[in-house]
Amino acid sequence: MISEQLQHLCDIATEAHERIQTNFADIDPIVGVNQRMRGSGFPADLMTIDCLKTGKRIILLLHDDKPDLLSYQFSYKTSDPESEFQQLAFEKLTSTLLYDWIADYFSS
Repeated sequence: MISEQLQHLCDIATEAHERIQTNFADIDPIVGVNQRMRGSGFPADLMTIDCLKTGKRIILLLHDDKPDLLSYQFSYKTSDPESEFQQLAFEKLTSTLLYDWIADYFSS
């Protein structure tokens, strides 16, 4: 079952992805949603946004016990994530902000 928060995150990512594909021919981000952490007893959902060209990855993490916060990290596909994540109030995440993150991080 998909949570309301995860559904909202997916909607934001879909809109940002569509704009990226329209405006950046060289960036074709791949968005993935993973709920397997729940099977290991970790109450969280994970979204990754990957750029195959650069090997860069944006990780977005939704914790059940912190529904008002989004944890995120800019990393690389070939590296394990750092233990520290940045946090943002979930209500502040917009498709424009996610678009900017993708455009800035994957273009540099």
